[in-house]
Amino acid sequence: MMRAAVFDVGETLIRDDRGWAMWADWLNVPRHTLSALVGAVVAQGRDNADALRLIRPDIDIAAERAAMEAAGVGEELSEADLYPDVRPALAALREKGLRVIIAGNQTAHVGQLLRELDLPVDEIATSGEWGAAKPDPRFFARVLDLAGTPPDKTVYVGDHPANDIRPAKASGLRVAHLRRGPWGHLWSGTAEAAGADWQIDSLHDLVRFAAS
Repeated sequence: MMRAAVFDVGETLIRDDRGWAMWADWLNVPRHTLSALVGAVVAQGRDNADALRLIRPDIDIAAERAAMEAAGVGEELSEADLYPDVRPALAALREKGLRVIIAGNQTAHVGQLLRELDLPVDEIATSGEWGAAKPDPRFFARVLDLAGTPPDKTVYVGDHPANDIRPAKASGLRVAHLRRGPWGHLWSGTAEAAGADWQIDSLHDLVRFAAS
């Protein structure tokens, strides 16, 4: 039986539509253009930030993000950005006695925005706060420290085989691959996703698996 469930953020808990739309507007390209480029780099197994580099090869993403914040068009999150199953599923997992944690590759600012949503979780952390990002093993070591549970009693939930499934398994965690978003759908059923303990279509599925 699982004792802790740890969740990725982008396309696991939140839709990435708003973020990519803001980048498209900032770089002055049609939103469809950037969306198509994101799909292209996903299909090639590349870093999604490469979509921005295809538009502006010399882009300094951290500097541009800071400029966006200064211009008042920085990162935002609201209830509308959450997938509909997020609140009820996280609450159900806590009711079953699991420790529920959010930990993903996000900035420190997104960590604060997530906390402001008052989700039914025990802890929230981001790579920007930790100084270590997936797939770095140090990220998953921090996950286990935060969970305070044995690796084989801890499930990491995410959509990305390279960032979520493979490194989490290498760190000894159980893994649920979520068929959601570009990565989750495209890589579902592939050898890259086959290492997951469970394939799920909704976070509600995890509630059933976690209790078994």
